[in-house]
Amino acid sequence: MASQSSSSEKGKEEERGKGKGKWETCGRSEREASHLQNPMPLPPINDLTCIVTGSTSGIGKEIARQLAESGAHVIMAVRNPKAATDLIKKWQEEWSGKGLPLNIEVMELDLLSLDSVVRFAEAWNARLGPLHVLINNAGIFSIGEPQKFSKDGNEEHMQVNHLAPALLSILLLPSLVRGSPSRIINLNSVMHYVGFVDTEDMNVVSGKRKYTSLVGYSSSKLAQVMFSSVLHKRLPAEAGVSVVCVSPGIVQTNVARDLPKIIQAAYRFIPYFIFSAEEGSRSTLFAATDPQVPEYCEMLKADEWPVCAFISQDCRPTNPSEESHNVETTYKVWEKTLEMVGLPSDAVERLIEGEEVKCKYGASQ
Repeated sequence: MASQSSSSEKGKEEERGKGKGKWETCGRSEREASHLQNPMPLPPINDLTCIVTGSTSGIGKEIARQLAESGAHVIMAVRNPKAATDLIKKWQEEWSGKGLPLNIEVMELDLLSLDSVVRFAEAWNARLGPLHVLINNAGIFSIGEPQKFSKDGNEEHMQVNHLAPALLSILLLPSLVRGSPSRIINLNSVMHYVGFVDTEDMNVVSGKRKYTSLVGYSSSKLAQVMFSSVLHKRLPAEAGVSVVCVSPGIVQTNVARDLPKIIQAAYRFIPYFIFSAEEGSRSTLFAATDPQVPEYCEMLKADEWPVCAFISQDCRPTNPSEESHNVETTYKVWEKTLEMVGLPSDAVERLIEGEEVKCKYGASQ
């Protein structure tokens, strides 16, 4: 038995080594974080239509602004439309004289309401136009706060960081297929490396685990990677939709404002490790626009690699956590997520084929 165990472990090590080499050698863009230009220069993207969630502050604000200034049609999908409208007015004034007016608009989206997610997707799909990039940027990390639940009954980190973006991604597939080649970019976090997902208790309510904001956040981010990996596999090559998770690095955003004062003080003494929102936006902008990304995603799919593409803060492919390679748990997360957001198990396949899919949430409710 010992020799069998040793052989099994050796096989796992070889597989991990193979994966590491694959991720390292396939990122051919020679960009290290310390050498990346800021802001990052983007290729011509006048023909792209991009939805960016949570784009009134932090990284999302930088992503939306830079995409728009580079010529993309940007939709700011936000909970506070007035704040977004005010930002657009400011950006247009600052951009005046530098080029054509920014092609940017606002649509309301509240990720704490799955009804809102469905209404947003229905409104966008009704345009019958293409969507080239969906950037699921919005997220929360309620540091040190007690456990809270959405009106849908889900732990808030799990809903905002995973369930709502997952539902949005699937429901927008008809528009993403029309925009093929297109991309779903999920802003993830290095914190997923310490995450654990109990598929029987994704909302951490059973008492088996003690809830902390770190447990809520890291679990939601790991669930996002796992779900993205199955979606990556489920989408046929002919659909032309790539799925990528990205880490922005450690970024000085509104989250840092909520940290204890002693940790905020420490932030100021480690500037090398802390990115500004503009610097933190680079990995997402890279994943959304670099021409090699779809090729890389297809290569992973062809090699039956167990996880989706994951781009680090230095704009290089990297390997997500070892737990994210747990195929059994990954598929349980997929099934449980579809159940929690009210979609049938074959929703992806039916939407790709142009069929209508009913969700238990939405305007009809």
